[in-house]
Amino acid sequence: MKIHKEGHRILLNTALLLLVLNLLVFWLAPAWLWLAGIVAVILFLLILQFFRNPSREIHIADNNIVYAPADGKIVVIEETEESEYFKDKRLQVSIFMSPTNVHVNRNPVSGKVNYFKYHPGKYLVAWHPKSSQENERTTVVIDNGEEEILLRQIAGALAKRIVNYLEIGEQVEQGSDMGFIKFGSRVDLFLPLDAQIDVSIGQKVRGNRTVIARL
Repeated sequence: MKIHKEGHRILLNTALLLLVLNLLVFWLAPAWLWLAGIVAVILFLLILQFFRNPSREIHIADNNIVYAPADGKIVVIEETEESEYFKDKRLQVSIFMSPTNVHVNRNPVSGKVNYFKYHPGKYLVAWHPKSSQENERTTVVIDNGEEEILLRQIAGALAKRIVNYLEIGEQVEQGSDMGFIKFGSRVDLFLPLDAQIDVSIGQKVRGNRTVIARL
């Protein structure tokens, strides 16, 4: 299993901390070392799975197809006013990432990064209606040559560390890593009103595998 680079330091620090705690148990209460060891292994494995990074190559590269940028569940499909960049109506599709999902975020289309902005903010639960405007978040706009797609990474109650690798002017490839939200949260997509949506509310999706929409 490949581990994402964002997890290397956290996993190392966790392993060292658990080792120290088990040494303390061995010194102070050796009879409970077996239980401490089991708890340590379970805790480490839980954190390890947060940072797994499965290989997900795009099967069919097509810039008219918008692939899922994250693993998770579709929680919003609606026409809404996008007030930060487009300042007009767009189709919003939101993917909720639970702590058990893969947390890598990927570029849903190829193109040029026309906009990027980081917003500090609150840590409301990711499904809260105001989380898209009030939580810590990043906003990215990718121009595929014909249409602009806006993506918004949103932190939640547990996810308090958003990582985004993109820069304005950069050319990105469909399916490549866009960023990472540690311990889950939500990713919003804002699409043209005439996009054909290929998913439904409650559907589970996989990054680089599930087709969200066709432009």
